[in-house]
Amino acid sequence: MAELNNKESTLSLLKNKLVQQLNFIYKEVDSEIDFDTLSDQLIQLMRLDEVCHAPVAHENHWSEKDIIMITYGDSVIQADKKPLVVLQNFIDEYLGDSVNSVHILPFFPYSSDDGFSVIDYSSVNESLGGWDEIQAIAKDRRLMSDLVINHCSSRSAWFDNFVKGEGIGHDFFYTASPEDDLSQVVRPRTSDLLRETETARGTKHVWCTFSHDQVDFDFRNPEVLKSFVSIIRLYLDMGVKIFRFDAVAFLWKKLNSTSINLPETHEVIRLLRSLLEHAEKDAVIITETNIPNTQNLTYFGNANEAHAIYNFSLPPLLINSLVTGSCLYLKRWLMSMPPSQNGTAYFNFIASHDGIGLRPAEGLLSDYELTTLVETMAEFGGKISWRTTESGEPKPYEINIALYDALQGTTKGKDKLGLQRFICAHAIMFGLEGIPGVYIHSLLGTKNDYEKVENTQQNRSINRHRWDYDLLKDSLEDETNHHSIVLASLKELLDIRIKQPAFHPNATQFTLHLGLQLFGFWRQSLDRKQSIFSVSNISGHEMELVIQDLNLIMTDSWFELISGEALNVDAEMMMLAPYQTVWLTNVLY
Repeated sequence: MAELNNKESTLSLLKNKLVQQLNFIYKEVDSEIDFDTLSDQLIQLMRLDEVCHAPVAHENHWSEKDIIMITYGDSVIQADKKPLVVLQNFIDEYLGDSVNSVHILPFFPYSSDDGFSVIDYSSVNESLGGWDEIQAIAKDRRLMSDLVINHCSSRSAWFDNFVKGEGIGHDFFYTASPEDDLSQVVRPRTSDLLRETETARGTKHVWCTFSHDQVDFDFRNPEVLKSFVSIIRLYLDMGVKIFRFDAVAFLWKKLNSTSINLPETHEVIRLLRSLLEHAEKDAVIITETNIPNTQNLTYFGNANEAHAIYNFSLPPLLINSLVTGSCLYLKRWLMSMPPSQNGTAYFNFIASHDGIGLRPAEGLLSDYELTTLVETMAEFGGKISWRTTESGEPKPYEINIALYDALQGTTKGKDKLGLQRFICAHAIMFGLEGIPGVYIHSLLGTKNDYEKVENTQQNRSINRHRWDYDLLKDSLEDETNHHSIVLASLKELLDIRIKQPAFHPNATQFTLHLGLQLFGFWRQSLDRKQSIFSVSNISGHEMELVIQDLNLIMTDSWFELISGEALNVDAEMMMLAPYQTVWLTNVLY
């Protein structure tokens, strides 16, 4: 009886919260919406009337053991086998316990953008496998899936119904008029915002933030919200624990506005979190908002919105430091970043299926630094994607390049220290406050795929190579091959990291001041027992680390985790080779 009363009390509190959230979202849209009924419908769609958990505020659903590998479902293929089965075989055989979570990029039927133009949210792309294969991966690893919430494919059944003017989806899409003032709209693309479409109700102009094959939803219609709640419930049933809200910053549109980061967008995220955390205690929302840093931080809300946010400023700033040999801008940024509250975390990455976003570096890197970075990456084979600014001018939006190639030299040109520079980048990222996400092609040291760019005519294809598993195994079994060296080196770092409480995503972090060629930070475990000083030589020459500069507690014994050697605290200094990282700790685990 007590358990029943607790459930009823939890549901009652949730319903009151949902009504308030729905009122905030829709009060200016339709005054006739019955928020009481709509909240009941959302609860039923999420099946919270059956099982409903009372969420615990500021609870961390992660630890130092969490590493997320980012991959497409067919990044590794083998003849006559389902790619999702091959992917699981690769993870089990080559990653083992080093990686406990996997982000499989959109694995649904799609028409373009390598999965981000979804035709059907409820099924798995047959060319990859099926829900059985997804569930098999979710059984052994924490599974992260995309919720492509801003738009869907123009070839979807929903959009077909929009064209026909009948059935589910006929009123799901946002339209505007070419006569409307759309000058303030912020977009990451140069294509026309509106797509002219002939429908049974006449000519409509459909809002397309990204491409004309990616038609934007109209969340002013509560039926769209209800459909996505059903999708979230399905993904939970299939084993998804981490939800990546793709392009969510653009979700709510409003004429005579920027149509990005609007208050209604934030409230929709908070509402979906309310439902999700009552359905699954340890489910996590990560918002993918490739926008300037200060705007990105707002998606934490007051620890009631995203559980984690993509740390989009890290890739351009870290890569800039390594190719210029100066950590000035990286250090300034790190010092300005607020520590994440318990219950929230940064999602750190330095490479992904997309490129190196430049908008998150705006205001952090000078125009000269940005231009130099773009030119350097172009010299290393990178492609540049552009956006249109508010004034109508083209501006670099993203650098498309494989990370291994991006770090094959400096602003002075290519050199022979690319491997060391590449490992250094990951050693820094693995040690920072937050949850590390590592791209499969970084684990494998994959290079630029120019053939795929030629075939697809898409810049982003340069870092979306598809490996033949038999050829990959041959490469990984050759200990002299750089693919094998990279994987072994990164796994060694990960295996060390996941044992260190001071590398908990929410462990204390302070930036060290060691000059511009030594980048360092201090981490302390939540129980304050373990300290780790991470110091990296980001230059191409040997550097002296003055041990006294670290203010080590001299009564403790100190060890260097990566080499496994004891540190002589009485020594005045230690020498760091070009791009060497040391992790100095007072506690061994």
